[in-house]
Amino acid sequence: MLQLPKVVGHRGAMAYAPENTLESFREAHRRGATWVEIDVKLTKEGVPIVMHDSSLKRTTGVDRLASEMAAAELPPSVPTFEQAIACFAELGLGCNVEIKPCEGREAETARVTVATLRKLWPAKLPAPLLSSFRDASLAAAREMAPEFARALLIDEVKDDWQVRAEGVSAVGINTNGKRLTAVRAVEIRKAGYLLSVYTINDGDVARALVGMGVQCVISDAPDVILAALA
Repeated sequence: MLQLPKVVGHRGAMAYAPENTLESFREAHRRGATWVEIDVKLTKEGVPIVMHDSSLKRTTGVDRLASEMAAAELPPSVPTFEQAIACFAELGLGCNVEIKPCEGREAETARVTVATLRKLWPAKLPAPLLSSFRDASLAAAREMAPEFARALLIDEVKDDWQVRAEGVSAVGINTNGKRLTAVRAVEIRKAGYLLSVYTINDGDVARALVGMGVQCVISDAPDVILAALA
């Protein structure tokens, strides 16, 4: 069974360093995180990179879509998935890999992500968790690499959550901690799923969520939440 830590650094440690960068992963590690959460999408030619948005504008100032750029054109601050994995190996970091496809590339992004993990993920690190808001991505990941545990990302848990989770053989639910109710938390845990929440940066809120049954808190400030839950 997948073992998640109590706290995972969101896109590294976003409160202290630019998100989804090697610097951010190192900062998360410095601040006590043992796992980070990252986003993987594909370049024009299908190279997996670590990037949240469809466009690079918000994080790098380059007003272009990741899906229209070749890997060689990317700013140096945008790591490839391969570079990120090498960084995790160096630091001993586990990872929640969010499959973040551009529109229409749900299955392709999942297949490239799991192929990269199969080839490069270090045996000395804990097995990664794959997550996605896209059921099609998780289904494709399951089909190609059933050995990697999957979590369904849901902004707000609705009545169909378990049908969707079962549809992709998910072991966990990752949901918006600000919208999670105690009733839903109990329901998810009773059904045997791992329960993680994003993006919680307030220690009191994190403690309350853990009191509701949440097992893992994804945070921009992992050190703050680690201290609150100690």
